[in-house]
Amino acid sequence: MNECPIEITLNIISGKWKFLIIKELIDGPKRFSQLNRSIKGINQRMLTKQLRELEREGIIERKVYPQIPPKVEYSLTDLGEKLHPVLLTLHQWGVEYIKSKGVDTSYKECETKLQFTQKV
Repeated sequence: MNECPIEITLNIISGKWKFLIIKELIDGPKRFSQLNRSIKGINQRMLTKQLRELEREGIIERKVYPQIPPKVEYSLTDLGEKLHPVLLTLHQWGVEYIKSKGVDTSYKECETKLQFTQKV
């Protein structure tokens, strides 16, 4: 494989929704409905597609519990957890960008989620 590691990474996690899904899973496993509610603007079909792609790439795992009604949870794999510092860096860059544009917006919820779940 002669591809650039940055190119490989971008091919795996690019798109509008994947980083938002990863961000939601940083603080622990979530059910499909929880993800669907917490990611504004994503529809069920797109969420399903993105979850399948992330699972195929080994970023998340899907756990099915043997119960009725069926319960399915999504969580980050060890490889997916390693994206946490990348999210923190992207968040900080976004803060700097917002400041440079003089835009006053609220990003505290996102920041709080990322900071409190940062791995030591």
